[in-house]
Amino acid sequence: MLHQDLLYTLALLKVEGIGDVTAKKLLAHLGSAEAIFKAKTSELAKIEGIGPFIIKKLQDSLAFKEAESELKFIQSENIQTLFYQDALYPERLKQCNDSPVLLFTTGNINFNNRKIISIVGTRQVTSYGADFCKQLIADLAPLNPMIVSGFAYGVDIVAHQAAIEHNLPTIGVLAHGLNQIYPKNHKKYMAKMEQNGGFMTEFWSSSNPDRENFVKRNRIVAGISEATIVIESAEQGGSLLTANMANDYHREVFAVPGRVTDKYSQGCNLLIKTNKAQLLTSAADLIYHLNWDLKKEPSKAIQKQLFVALENEEQLIYDYLQKGNKEHLDTIAIDCQMPVFKLSSILLGMELKGVVRPLPGKYFEII
Repeated sequence: MLHQDLLYTLALLKVEGIGDVTAKKLLAHLGSAEAIFKAKTSELAKIEGIGPFIIKKLQDSLAFKEAESELKFIQSENIQTLFYQDALYPERLKQCNDSPVLLFTTGNINFNNRKIISIVGTRQVTSYGADFCKQLIADLAPLNPMIVSGFAYGVDIVAHQAAIEHNLPTIGVLAHGLNQIYPKNHKKYMAKMEQNGGFMTEFWSSSNPDRENFVKRNRIVAGISEATIVIESAEQGGSLLTANMANDYHREVFAVPGRVTDKYSQGCNLLIKTNKAQLLTSAADLIYHLNWDLKKEPSKAIQKQLFVALENEEQLIYDYLQKGNKEHLDTIAIDCQMPVFKLSSILLGMELKGVVRPLPGKYFEII
């Protein structure tokens, strides 16, 4: 945005009584933030929901003082701003009526990536949850998805680290301004994340990581992606709020099941039981339900070669499929004496190697 446009937009967002939804309504009627401030009282009064209180607050100069201060911070720290009508603004987030009018970002973020997934979960992640998260991202790496999370302890930072390890773009959505980082222990990950991804927030430099900010932040995590994945969560975990937001935005939600006695599987099991999330046992489930086509990713998918090296279990499955034209996932699991969750992961690896392909109805055949 131009300097003048950004200043007026910042000021608009600082007017008491004006949030993202009301700001968008005013912008839709009057075209720009500058036009809103310069509009006559009679013109503003004609807009539904704009009463005397907001009209009076639009005449207060305090909003401009705060906007000028924030603009100086943005310019001094070389922070990028994304206006909700910009072409570079995340397309899926743009579809959410309560999405932020302005986003502040750092790093090297490119949203021209069709495959964006959000991964959330408990801050007290178990070894089961951490291992699943790492394996999931490793298996998805050939598809080059963007990994979004909240940069918090637990599942969040495991997801960001796994993305970095596999050279995938990853974004941390923050619940505070870009003048600080929370938690401080994660500062060591910032440089690598900003090389291929970075950080995003709607909060100003005057905002601290207050409790209510995390809830507000979660709508960005839910709205920006094609699917939200809950790795582990207690029955009252904050991740369930994110999952509910994703459902409200008509996004796909997946949850990793666990034992009924495990505290941090209760939330995931509840999402699955109440049909608020698809059951997720491997990357193959995600690819199947999102209809991600490996054939459309020639740059990342490993093409079939004359002599493909197969692991022992891969060879077992390959030999089995050679005997017939196609076979159902459950039948392969029974005949090869292998759990479905493990078989799904192995089949995905074989698919990436170009030796098997999935068919509708969870059937598979060799190529």
